Amino acid sequence: MFDFQNRDIKPEMGCGCAFSECNGEACATPCEGCYKLHETDWLEDYPDNVPTDIVEVRFKNTRRSYYQNVNNLDLKRGDIVAVEASPGHDIGTVSLTGDMVAKQMRRVGFTPHNGEYKKIYRKAKPYDIERWQEAIALEHETMIRSRQIAAEMGLDMKIGDVEYQGDKIKAIFYYIAEGRVDFRELIKVFAEQFHIRIEMKQIGARQEAGRIGGIGACGRELCCASWISSFSSVTTNAARVQEISLNPQKLAGQCSKLKCCLMYEYDTYADARRDMPRLREPLQTLDGEFFLVKSDILAHTMTFSSSKDSMSNLVTLPVSRVREILAANRAGRKVEQLQGEEFVPEVEEPTYRTEEDSITRFDGKKRNKNRNKNRNKNRNNGSAHNNENRESQSGSEHIENREQTSTDGNAATPNRNAEGRNAEGRNAEGRNNEGRNNEGRNRRFKGRHRGNRNGGAQNGGAQNGGAQNGGAQNGGGNA
Repeated sequence: MFDFQNRDIKPEMGCGCAFSECNGEACATPCEGCYKLHETDWLEDYPDNVPTDIVEVRFKNTRRSYYQNVNNLDLKRGDIVAVEASPGHDIGTVSLTGDMVAKQMRRVGFTPHNGEYKKIYRKAKPYDIERWQEAIALEHETMIRSRQIAAEMGLDMKIGDVEYQGDKIKAIFYYIAEGRVDFRELIKVFAEQFHIRIEMKQIGARQEAGRIGGIGACGRELCCASWISSFSSVTTNAARVQEISLNPQKLAGQCSKLKCCLMYEYDTYADARRDMPRLREPLQTLDGEFFLVKSDILAHTMTFSSSKDSMSNLVTLPVSRVREILAANRAGRKVEQLQGEEFVPEVEEPTYRTEEDSITRFDGKKRNKNRNKNRNKNRNNGSAHNNENRESQSGSEHIENREQTSTDGNAATPNRNAEGRNAEGRNAEGRNNEGRNNEGRNRRFKGRHRGNRNGGAQNGGAQNGGAQNGGAQNGGGNA
């Protein structure tokens, strides 16, 4: 097998092998995956039921043929052999042996020319491999020069590939053209330019895509480069039967033709479509008319809408129910309801091998996180609101107490509880009563004090008057 660790060995992608030196001589090593139309010989490890001497040999890109092992060589898959050509000989690689050859010939429909198979001469010698390697090195340069010559001659053709024969005396020019091209003068120019025998072979756009290779829209290798050997006709009717949107950009492949994969499921859809009724008029019910808007061929269901121009009031019915309604309408009767009594719409939920495959696996966690965030947010807001209420209530209590002391306790302090308010009210009333009692006492004390002072003055005056009177009396007596 091919050693990819050795950087001196470079695989030749078209031929599926790599050239190197073995004991000072040229040798070729087959490379798996480096060639077109690869296959798996699943009968390789089993004994042959029907011994045969026919061997499949592959060449550059998609060219393959079947040869007869007339010399009874011990050939196995991957051997480099020299085979019969016209003229000279060609070099190829053995790709199939044993019972699989007959199955492959039947699949591709191969028939030998004039009923005779070409022969396998020998296993390739170092001299054959050197000549083959030199021929491969000339292919790209020859293709570029041949395109220039065709353009200078004004021919409406495109040369897509050039393949040299293993003995370097002949080359095959693969070209694409819309119509018939007269290349008789072109062959003379090519023979004078390259000094080889010329063979022109016209191919289609799909064959060219297969020879070039590439990656399709599905992300896999092109079918025409990996396994398709015969191409069937593909029309837009295949897309219509499968109800695929007629978008040229999506229906066309790299060859600018309709994709070959449109025919893979065509038979399945065609068989399933036979059971679908053809509707030319809307369904008649007591609620109104219902128009067909969509059909699921594989599920055998049809979707109807109450409006002809919009997707409103959509109802999905099985094919059996649609047939019943059609039979009733053709008999001149209208059904009461579109859906039957026994019809229960089945909702198919996707099943996943593991939870990681589900696209909604993070929705539940996200909802729980949002709920927790909202709960925490509400709790924080509630606690903050309660603290604010408590602070505002305590602040108002202090302010009212200050106002009470400044206004001789005329206002009562509100409390959170009704009992506290009543108690404080009673205390305030008691304080007010005490204040009133104190004021009455002070007034009575002041009144008594004034009365005492007035009485004393009156008594003193009387005494003084008495003294005066006595003196007067005494003076008169003396006189």
